[in-house]
Amino acid sequence: MQRNASQNVDKNYRCDIITIARKELRMKSLTELYKIGRGPSSSHTMGPEKAAKLFAERNKSAISFKAILYGSLAKTGKGHGTDVVLKKTFTKPVDVVFDFENTHLPHPNTMDLFAMDINGKIMDSWRVYSVGGGAIEVEGESSIEPKDVYPHHTFEQIRAYCDQEEISLPQYVVRFEGEEIRSYLAEIWETMKNAIKQGLKASGVLPGGLNTERRAKILYQQRHIDETPQTKENRLVCAYAFAVSEQNAAGEIIATAPTCGSCGILPAVLRYEQETHSFTNDDIIDALCTAGIIGNIVKTNASISGAECGCQAECGTACSMAAAALAQLFGMDFDQIEYSAEVAMEHHLGLTCDPVDGLVQIPCIERNAVAAMRAINAVSLANFLTNSRQISFDAVVETMYQTGKDINVRYRETSGGGLAKSYRHSRLRHTKRTKKK
Repeated sequence: MQRNASQNVDKNYRCDIITIARKELRMKSLTELYKIGRGPSSSHTMGPEKAAKLFAERNKSAISFKAILYGSLAKTGKGHGTDVVLKKTFTKPVDVVFDFENTHLPHPNTMDLFAMDINGKIMDSWRVYSVGGGAIEVEGESSIEPKDVYPHHTFEQIRAYCDQEEISLPQYVVRFEGEEIRSYLAEIWETMKNAIKQGLKASGVLPGGLNTERRAKILYQQRHIDETPQTKENRLVCAYAFAVSEQNAAGEIIATAPTCGSCGILPAVLRYEQETHSFTNDDIIDALCTAGIIGNIVKTNASISGAECGCQAECGTACSMAAAALAQLFGMDFDQIEYSAEVAMEHHLGLTCDPVDGLVQIPCIERNAVAAMRAINAVSLANFLTNSRQISFDAVVETMYQTGKDINVRYRETSGGGLAKSYRHSRLRHTKRTKKK
């Protein structure tokens, strides 16, 4: 019976994507997790931009270039502006091809780059994987990969080391990154705050054709005379998350945390708590260190790519980072920090990535706001219930990865199912009803 059931699965929607062989697990610098750049997608714009720059530099004598996009890069590349960023980055003519047929891929964000001579013959080629957060891997080119920085890759290992050395997570980061990491994170924090500031000022419709209105300013300004503290918290945190996410959707400058699509969650939570409790910028940098370790653990042991593991890998990770950051701000211990991050991720398990028209707008912007509030709730639970917890953060990260591999490819940043499909149908029905009237 089970065998026959599996044979009846619609072959058109089976996931044929093959995972890249996982390398020895060693964590990179937080500078590879927190990056400053333009939205709307770290995987679809920042990653391809980085690859194009490196490939063009390597082939200065080339007359023209060609880029073939596969998987999620092909299916949502137009909405994310992948072709636009490639044409801007290659200063010479480039032919961008969207290949929707090839599904046997090492990674769902796969791209082939070719350099051509004056006769149109291939001089050089790269196969590139945009693995999330703006990071790339190039097949056969290990020299371009960032160096390992941390000797540990799980929360359990890091905690054991910190206990032995009697140091905190921020101290752990500085020990292996050097004091300069704090200056870098200060720049990240300024970028986050500026994205909130600019996003709260802006109004109008976001580009892309969905006619999505900016709503951060409306949320921020809609104060009520009898507004309760809880309502105010919800309104402001959501306004800040909307502000950053809308800046990202508009192609403005943001900081990945850990991706463009989830960039509003951590800044919203940190900005609100700093205003409410007068935390210093040094406190915030400590929180960014702790959040960075959480994000790095997920990136190293699982994935932060929506195309690989769904939105649980993006907003789920960002929510875990925000929860851990808050726990750090409030002076919680290792158990409470871990539980905060675990709760935040556990309740994002199975979250699909189905951006309408491939744009990082619906449901992405609202999702950032919801996840920001969930991070705050996760810390509240950890404050009361840590001693009763039964699941480790490392276990939920592995679960997220396996869940992501089981999610149908339609729901992994291909815009082939879920809201991306339902939205088109509902809009069509609405148009018909309007015409009848």
